Amino acid sequence: MADTRNAHFWRWYRTLPIVLMTAMLALTLVVDVLPTEMVRHVFFPVSYAERIDDAAARHGVDPHLVAAVIRCESGWNETAQSGAGAVGLMQLMPETAKNVAGLGLVDTNTYDPNRLTDAVTNIEYGTAYLAYLGSQFSDSDEIICAYNAGIGAVQGWQQNAAGGEFRDAIAYPETREYLNSVNEAIRQYTKYYPNGMSVV
Repeated sequence: MADTRNAHFWRWYRTLPIVLMTAMLALTLVVDVLPTEMVRHVFFPVSYAERIDDAAARHGVDPHLVAAVIRCESGWNETAQSGAGAVGLMQLMPETAKNVAGLGLVDTNTYDPNRLTDAVTNIEYGTAYLAYLGSQFSDSDEIICAYNAGIGAVQGWQQNAAGGEFRDAIAYPETREYLNSVNEAIRQYTKYYPNGMSVV
């Protein structure tokens, strides 16, 4: 009896990934035939679009990357807070924001680093931090991973890659998944907002 139950369980367990992949494929096909405006509104909504474009232009960052980070970090929830203390849309650590301010990358008279729960302030600091990471790393995958895991971790993975594939050297499963999610979100935002987040 137990063997029969185990056999049924393992058959179901092997089938589940196939079902999920089929569902994702079906969803992708449906999204591809829906009107662009509906897809934007239902699947890829954007808040603070003009603020994202403004901050991205000011700091020389791709606005699609900013939107993708927001989607993956907080799901556009400006009041989001993590157990580790990350705050707001771009899930910034207060210490990171203060470091960005200390580097002179943000006008602290306009954007107070202590007000990370304010969406506009959070976008400004998060975008400035992405720009700073861009000054440390030349590869977009490295920038995305550093946003998630930190500069030190990425530098270690660069060394471990030793001329090989950087992605293969990423030691944290969470960061590998984060990288995939952000890159997919960038692809979708670029497709549905080709001229920037506020130009549709």
